[in-house]
Amino acid sequence: MGELRVPAGVLWGAGTQRAIGNFDIGGIAMPGAFIRALGLVKWAAARANAGLGELDAALAAAIADAALEVAEGRHDAQFPVDVFQTGSGTSSNMNANEVIASLAERRLGRPVHPNDHVNRGQSSNDTVPTAIHVAASLGLTHQVLPALEGLAEAVDRAVARVGHHVKTGRTHLMDALPVTLAQEFGAWRSQVLDCIERLHDCEPRLHRLAQGATAVGTGLNAHPDFGATVARLLSERTGTGFVTAPDPFVALACQDTLVELSGQLRVTAVCLTKIADDLRWMNSGPLAGLGEITLPALQPGSSIMPGKVNPVIPEAVAMAGAAVIGHDASVAVAGQSGNFQLNVMLPLLAHALLSSETLVAGAARALAERVFEGLEVRSDRLGAALSCNPVLVTALNPVIGYDRAAAIAKRAYAEGRPIVDVAAEETGMDRLELERLLDPARLAMRAARAGEGS
Repeated sequence: MGELRVPAGVLWGAGTQRAIGNFDIGGIAMPGAFIRALGLVKWAAARANAGLGELDAALAAAIADAALEVAEGRHDAQFPVDVFQTGSGTSSNMNANEVIASLAERRLGRPVHPNDHVNRGQSSNDTVPTAIHVAASLGLTHQVLPALEGLAEAVDRAVARVGHHVKTGRTHLMDALPVTLAQEFGAWRSQVLDCIERLHDCEPRLHRLAQGATAVGTGLNAHPDFGATVARLLSERTGTGFVTAPDPFVALACQDTLVELSGQLRVTAVCLTKIADDLRWMNSGPLAGLGEITLPALQPGSSIMPGKVNPVIPEAVAMAGAAVIGHDASVAVAGQSGNFQLNVMLPLLAHALLSSETLVAGAARALAERVFEGLEVRSDRLGAALSCNPVLVTALNPVIGYDRAAAIAKRAYAEGRPIVDVAAEETGMDRLELERLLDPARLAMRAARAGEGS
């Protein structure tokens, strides 16, 4: 394609430079996690080629050492290619080939070819999806799952500290029967644990790698054992059980596993947003809102209203959740763009999926560390609301019937009086028995016992 000027001092070559000029679209470089995973794949490829007699030992060692530098993030600035590039990710693959070749040449003292040596036995079509799977797997193992587990543990600690408090439950944002904070927080914990389980369910398919399929799935130009050797080496280095995809054509043509993982990240984002919104409502006020809890004061909430403090972490978590949902929509569209033997939106898949992992992990950590660890309960507000909650009269339904109970509830609400006082006047029942029947803690605990037995 003719001569091309490449800036002095950079490690990339003509392929990368052309991509820089062609793809000035989004101004977003490929994720660092993807670049580091690509470095790992190139390291494993060099080691595999050496072991299979496809490259001489010294050349392969120089390439492998250079690739490890990329995997360690030491050359991230040398990867400027835009996310919005050729759909196979060829430009990013060549970017890696050129950078690694330059580094290997310095070590070896003789020319190293980006295609013939660094890319030996590989195609962008199998290397890029392999790198995405590796990056996503490592992101799950080292970021997302630990963050969610940490959040579940933080909720557990909060339950141990404040779970005994009884409060007004709410359905339709309207007063309902009482619950304990242990029950309310426990539901959040169960949500998080379900998300962890769903994400684990994706892992067996995520660990299947396309490497060895080369251009269209036939494995042309790769040693027959190349893909399996790469998977084994990656497994040994990362501790993750990577294997060769059982159907190489599927591994190239569709990216259903990445769509699946993105969907589970979306579910997790929805879970975290639900928790964040509940916390915002409970913290609202502190005078005119619910005012049930006080979240840690992290920063001033207004540039004009002195003393105002806002629920900044739940707001940030909700925004992160919205972004993950948007990324999932991008992944869905990208996932359906598998035309015959190749998906042609691989860079977008990498960007959206890995961004979602980062956001989910960060949101979970923020809730755990900056919300649940310092959350305080306003027991006075909880008690005042409970005593006047007309819905408590539900407990009298079996004794006096729905219609009489409804009349008591309406009168108590209209007069702003405790239910027990109005019920005593309307029914003539023994005051102590009414207090027993209408005790919020008893009602909440009865629900808990019923749940344990179900």
